[in-house]
Amino acid sequence: MNNNSWNSSQELPPNFIYDVVDADLAAGFSRAIHTRFPPEPNGYLHIGSAKAIWINYSTAKKYGGTFNLRYDDTNPVREDEEYVRSIEEDLLWLGAVPDGGVFYGSDYFDQCYNFALELIAKGLAYVCDLTAEEMREYRGTLTEPGKNSPWRDRSVEENMDLFRRMKEGEFPDGARTLRAKIDMASSNMNLRDPALYRIMHAWHHRQEDKWCIYPLYDYAHPIQDALEGITHSLCSIEFENHRPLYDWVVESLGFTDINKDRPRQIEFARLNITHTVMSKRYLRELVETAKVDGWDDPRMPTLSGLRRRGYTPASIVAFVQKAGVAKAYSTVDIRLLEYCIREELNATALRRMAVLDPIKVTLTNYPEGKSETFDIPNNPLDEHAGTRPVAFSGTLYIEREDFAEVPPPKWQRLRPDGEVRLMGAYIIRCNEVLKDAAGNVTELRCTADLETRNEKPVDGRKVKGTVHWVSAAHAVDAAAMLYENLFTLENVAEAPEGTGYLDHLNPDSLLPRPGAKLEAALADANPGERFQFVRMGYFCKDSKHAATFNRIVQLKDSFKWEG
Repeated sequence: MNNNSWNSSQELPPNFIYDVVDADLAAGFSRAIHTRFPPEPNGYLHIGSAKAIWINYSTAKKYGGTFNLRYDDTNPVREDEEYVRSIEEDLLWLGAVPDGGVFYGSDYFDQCYNFALELIAKGLAYVCDLTAEEMREYRGTLTEPGKNSPWRDRSVEENMDLFRRMKEGEFPDGARTLRAKIDMASSNMNLRDPALYRIMHAWHHRQEDKWCIYPLYDYAHPIQDALEGITHSLCSIEFENHRPLYDWVVESLGFTDINKDRPRQIEFARLNITHTVMSKRYLRELVETAKVDGWDDPRMPTLSGLRRRGYTPASIVAFVQKAGVAKAYSTVDIRLLEYCIREELNATALRRMAVLDPIKVTLTNYPEGKSETFDIPNNPLDEHAGTRPVAFSGTLYIEREDFAEVPPPKWQRLRPDGEVRLMGAYIIRCNEVLKDAAGNVTELRCTADLETRNEKPVDGRKVKGTVHWVSAAHAVDAAAMLYENLFTLENVAEAPEGTGYLDHLNPDSLLPRPGAKLEAALADANPGERFQFVRMGYFCKDSKHAATFNRIVQLKDSFKWEG
């Protein structure tokens, strides 16, 4: 499952994070670089997570350091072992091996509790009886300072007693919190006596019922970083305003030596992509309301969905690198992701013929019962890919869209009394069109010029059109799933007033082709194997449903990469 693109020694593109690390090293920073990826196991990872993984992993590798996976499992009501398993599977699939170790935030619950006692003893934390609603009222606004809690000046002894009783389960959920004592008038709302612990009588997937108080992320995360020896805590830009609290926690608990135990937080812009959503809350709602077929639906931006659709780790790395690492917010065109996988598969994918919407073609002059084979290139761009034998017979399938009874101007495919080249085989002429009672074309009766076995006509006539085909006698029955953007809006976050994101789901995001006919070589395709279906796009054998192929991306797009 490892992928060399994540472990390549190639020169990585410069970015401001590397500039910061370079400056630290130039100033005498003496510790080995150590980074981490800290996902909350409350959903599946998405492509935005891949950016965070790549930044942390590649930074550690660039400087010869180590990389940790640490699950942020500090909120038991939202977490599940299913998500834990999926996260590690995604990391290993990407090739971002956590060589520094796999950890859990819950591994540090005892230390977090003891550090909370230390903060209380120092007069830096207190037990507060305000409800959540009252805390919001006391917090103030961006333009008005907050008010001190009536319980802010409790004695150390009373706070110690109450906090221990919170731990022992004496109080109901939400009755009390442990808060940092910082500054209710701070211009940074995150420093207005933030909550450090809350009461939650909930079963934890690893700690079971040992705890009924749980640390908040802003308190637990810097402690975990410090205890694991993380040197650079690289996170998304929404944590920039939380950095003063991060620093307050590590400094208040004595992690002050940058060359020994003090971690440093650096923020980067999140990855946002057109025509999709990145919020776990929205993604979970899509799954739970059956708008999609699970977290790994190939239309989802989850890594499991992209993997099932046929995207590769290398294409995702290329996309993240091209999207860039910066602090400024931006939205990346989803066609850049499509460009990256198309560039990779154009060079590597084997070519196969598949007819997704078949129309029957009978060659009336082809000997009955006869079959032959034609050698067709596996990949014209790869001289080492060779050829494969493709069976041919007197009854074929071609794409319905390759025939027009009344063709438009400049039509170069099949028409009544017109000719077309069957790819790698003969020229055929359409002589008769058969229809059903509803007027739908059901069969084309044609003749083959048997002197044109992959050769030009001897009489010099020119036949411009070429179509692909599949022999009916040798065809593999399959379903082809054609995917389009999940949302019709380019920027889903800017939905028109009065509408929500669900109002802009694309009704044509999945277009199934259940009656596809594939050439015989595809009968032995393995789940996850990728091909170019000539003229139809790049497809991947589905990992969940037999005889199903998912379209990864179309063959061409007007998008141009100018990076």
